[in-house]
Amino acid sequence: MSTVPDTVIGEPEPAPPGKRKRVTSIEVLTVLLALAIVGHEVLQQLLDVPALRTGATVFVAICVQALPFLVLGVLLSGVIAAFVPARLLERVLPRKQGAAVGVAGIAGVALPTCECAAVPVARRLMSQGVAPAAALTFLLAAPAVNPIVLVATAVAFPGEPAMVLARFAGSLATAVVMGVLWARFGKLEWIVERARRRLPETPRGDRWQVFTETARGDLVDAGGFLVLGALIAAAMGVLVPAGWFGVLGDQIVLGILVMAVLAVLLALCSEADAFVAASLSGLPLLPKLVFLVVGPAIDVKLFAMQAGTFGKSFALRFAPVSFVVAILCGVVAGVLLLGGLR
Repeated sequence: MSTVPDTVIGEPEPAPPGKRKRVTSIEVLTVLLALAIVGHEVLQQLLDVPALRTGATVFVAICVQALPFLVLGVLLSGVIAAFVPARLLERVLPRKQGAAVGVAGIAGVALPTCECAAVPVARRLMSQGVAPAAALTFLLAAPAVNPIVLVATAVAFPGEPAMVLARFAGSLATAVVMGVLWARFGKLEWIVERARRRLPETPRGDRWQVFTETARGDLVDAGGFLVLGALIAAAMGVLVPAGWFGVLGDQIVLGILVMAVLAVLLALCSEADAFVAASLSGLPLLPKLVFLVVGPAIDVKLFAMQAGTFGKSFALRFAPVSFVVAILCGVVAGVLLLGGLR
């Protein structure tokens, strides 16, 4: 005589006693969106303030600019995880870290990703056995020297072809210098274990499942930090008066420092920042160039994503050094290629 099982097939098993279900970020976002839809009239009355409307516009603009490239990045991350074996990456990249850094910097030219998209790709490269110095070089090079960014810069600065060349040189130099510095002074324990853990080879039959799970997980992780950084950037964009830029035209050093700080705080997408820089007509080209070199290297949303992906210990060391190196490389490129301090 057969016995009937206590659970019915197709029904979820009850959670073990004493173990509470965790609330995920997707569930929180769903609830917030539902509340916003239900109470949109009340929210519209409460938030009918010009500064808040401007901040909301900046927030939405940053998210809309970055999201397609973030999706592209997590899809590329999934492809690397599922279809690119570690032995292939080890065979393509030089064994010496210095040479691998140079190859990774040039590889950034061919991949049109923004800084948000480059973070999950860099993490996936590390997990596939690529040296951290090379992965971090790609992290900085890909959003700054790809063809989309260079074309956007040429359109934003018509009649200034040297500006495109200077941005390319300054950004590529920043990525390579940071890769060399990491190879010389970086420590693996600064990166959290989950980001550098070597993943096993994926069986051929499971590759599409690995691709789907990897892309979905990276999108949830990176998307949350993108929203956090966009909120900070929107707040700062409202608090900085536009008239302040006029007084910086004759003070080149102050202009460079201010534009470098603004690049960090405004957190613009690398495909759109050239148009913002070009609109500041009162500034010389050199501070604008520094703005364009610093932005893709480090900003508030990128710092948040780096901290969430690689750990706070890594971000607190990598971000300040990236900031200083980007300023120096931008200034040198500008002096050499823009005809001086103009």
